[in-house]
Amino acid sequence: MASKRRQIDDGPIIPAAPPSLEQFCPDLAHWPDSWCITESDIDIGQRVVDTIKPFLTELVQSGLAHNTLTRHRDHLRMLGGEIIRRRYEDPDLAKRPVHDLLFDLIEEDGGPLIWPRITESEQNSFDATCRKLYHFLAKAKPALER
Repeated sequence: MASKRRQIDDGPIIPAAPPSLEQFCPDLAHWPDSWCITESDIDIGQRVVDTIKPFLTELVQSGLAHNTLTRHRDHLRMLGGEIIRRRYEDPDLAKRPVHDLLFDLIEEDGGPLIWPRITESEQNSFDATCRKLYHFLAKAKPALER
């Protein structure tokens, strides 16, 4: 006798709506404070946040897995801190607009080497985020230069 199987049809699987940027990065407004060495760094840090915020928004809306989004978010926060640190090491960088400074530090192949040093696999992961950011900013650069 053939067994009967009951088929359960719960309908189509509807993915959950992506979180808003505010939900995913509730502390984004405080990133500049966490990077600052002196009070003047907060303004630069805010300009860094303003520059990467459209990229963060696109990432959140892209449907990436939560762990992937978290990794990119954490790398972007690390990049902001590295930008502030590098401005103190190189006075010429301190004079550059934030958008140009980002293009000085990231490139098609990845980002700056992080100090204090991170592992090679952590640096590779960080570089992947920087590559994504580089391509995003390169597409947006003509509009920003007008």
